[in-house]
Amino acid sequence: MIEASQLQFFARAGAATVYEAYGRIGDLDPAVRAMLPGLAVAGPAFCVQCERGDNLALHRAVAEAAAGDVIVLSGDGEACGYLGDILAEAAVCRGIAGVVVDGFVRDVAELTKMRFPVWAKGLAIRGATKVHPGLIGAPVLCGGVRIAPGDLIVADDDGVCKVAHADIARVFESTGKRLAQEIAMRDRLRQGALTLDLLDLRKYLFAAGEEQPR
Repeated sequence: MIEASQLQFFARAGAATVYEAYGRIGDLDPAVRAMLPGLAVAGPAFCVQCERGDNLALHRAVAEAAAGDVIVLSGDGEACGYLGDILAEAAVCRGIAGVVVDGFVRDVAELTKMRFPVWAKGLAIRGATKVHPGLIGAPVLCGGVRIAPGDLIVADDDGVCKVAHADIARVFESTGKRLAQEIAMRDRLRQGALTLDLLDLRKYLFAAGEEQPR
């Protein structure tokens, strides 16, 4: 189980920082993007595999997911609204932290009023059917990344990053170190340092035949 303090830390750190601290892996396809700007979540994945164009499994997931979970849905990219305002309202009432959809959603005006965190490929007016049970609680492929139940999901305006459950403690530590390095680098930049020197980039300019600044 991921501690609440860790989740708060990861959400503040942000998806891009966690991705870098994880060794530049775990990033979902950038087509899966924030539907509402300015929101960030971090939470354990609750995985849902919907049949193409059908969201019955998502209704079940909202009923069974725990408060604080991030529902991760694979819908084969069908251009229909897997999530709309009514189902989002149900998710809010259940304490679900957010939803990541490898597909489309709708009712963005109501989602905006709710400020419910949703990441998806875009908006689609067509409704989903509700007749196929799909599958919940098994690993899914979402945004080109395999996500298992309990993996950490960190999502914000930059996109979505997954951290395998077994790696969370290690990435928590490496994220803290990276944040400290960034703070120190900002201080050096304000003192007049250059990113060319702080990141040791001049050697690549020299290798490319560029003259060193005098």
